[in-house]
Amino acid sequence: MHEENKAAANGCGKIRSGAQNGAALLALMEKTGYSMVQQNGQRKFGGPPPGWEGPPPPRGCEVFVGKIPRDMYEDELVPVFERAGKIYELRLMMEFSGKFIGVCVSLDNCRLFIGAIPKDKKKEEILNEMKKVTEGVVDVIVYPNATDKTKNRGFAFVEYESHRAAAMARRRLIPGTFQPWGHTIQVDWADPEKVVDEETMQRVKVLYVRNLMISTTEDKIKAEFNKFKPGVVERVKKLRDYAFVHFFHREDAVAAMSVMNGKCIDGASIEVTLAKPVNKESSWKQHFNGQISPSSENLLGFPNKEDGTQKSLGKPASLSVRLNGQHSPSPPEVERSTYPIFPGIKLTPISMYSLKLSHFSSAVMHLDYFCHKNSWAPPEYCLYSTTSQDGKILLVYKVLISSIADDSQSYFMPEKLCTTVEDAKELAAQFTLLHL
Repeated sequence: MHEENKAAANGCGKIRSGAQNGAALLALMEKTGYSMVQQNGQRKFGGPPPGWEGPPPPRGCEVFVGKIPRDMYEDELVPVFERAGKIYELRLMMEFSGKFIGVCVSLDNCRLFIGAIPKDKKKEEILNEMKKVTEGVVDVIVYPNATDKTKNRGFAFVEYESHRAAAMARRRLIPGTFQPWGHTIQVDWADPEKVVDEETMQRVKVLYVRNLMISTTEDKIKAEFNKFKPGVVERVKKLRDYAFVHFFHREDAVAAMSVMNGKCIDGASIEVTLAKPVNKESSWKQHFNGQISPSSENLLGFPNKEDGTQKSLGKPASLSVRLNGQHSPSPPEVERSTYPIFPGIKLTPISMYSLKLSHFSSAVMHLDYFCHKNSWAPPEYCLYSTTSQDGKILLVYKVLISSIADDSQSYFMPEKLCTTVEDAKELAAQFTLLHL
């Protein structure tokens, strides 16, 4: 079959020569008045269009279109997309394949995660270092170490003026090409911030308090937040160096946020914001992509579907909170399927740490990944046993987390026993993640 006939049979249109492509694109530019520039593996059409006045469109106005046929170019794409509205800019990647296109809202992420940063570096030092090698840096977000407030946590978030600036910076900061302070850093996209509609936020009466001392108790936090107006705090839930302060009334929560933000508690300057609501079945269950077994739910203390009761730990924070410093959407569900390995297929060795969180479905793997992200030693599991009254062997793991940078150590052990080694290890990892 001739190539033209193959293309027609595949629904991909006719094959054009390079000269035909060039003529079609020139005609498009003459007709529309848009410019076209090719750089960094993509071709940009417009941005801004002719006669445009004012700033570029705000974030949220961009969509990503995938699986575009190889032989389709701007002269055919532009008329299709113009049906939806005036095009500000179209960026066409020069490597693409497939038949049917897919369209979704572009995340327009402007924030990068930078890991393996020396813990003695201050915000100003990190900001200056990022500005030296990347363009469009707006801010650097650095969180103090939970046990030593004079040090950072070994990672930071760099905010850029646009998604394009962040993407160019990510390419520039690929490990091995840039070593600030003589260290090989880790670079990845930060998890997008969770977006909650304004109507929902208007009902929130819980405050998120971070940068607390490990030694600060829930009673101390409650007393401090009750100072400006006695009796307004319903309860406090503290997890390591952050806490959720629940108020009886929203107006008291808003007033307390204004009064308490930046105040010192036990020598630490706290940050106070409105907490973003999470799913009633907890963001931790979402984080495991709905793969938690019924027995694991009962062990951890998630609500029993039959009686609706909460058994022990309350609502845990998702791992995304720890990586991003804010509530974020859970990773997309992993497609747990198998695929055949065809003869001649190319397999490339990779490290599990180069994958995304969404590729893991167990807490054990998440904890290993989390420790690596924070430049800690791999978690150590110590197994203990006891015998129940009916003679069963019951098991529990104690988990040791060690910081390579400052030699600090933390131990975590759930208050529940399991009958199998696998369940005990999974429960210990889940418990540890909830309390990091």
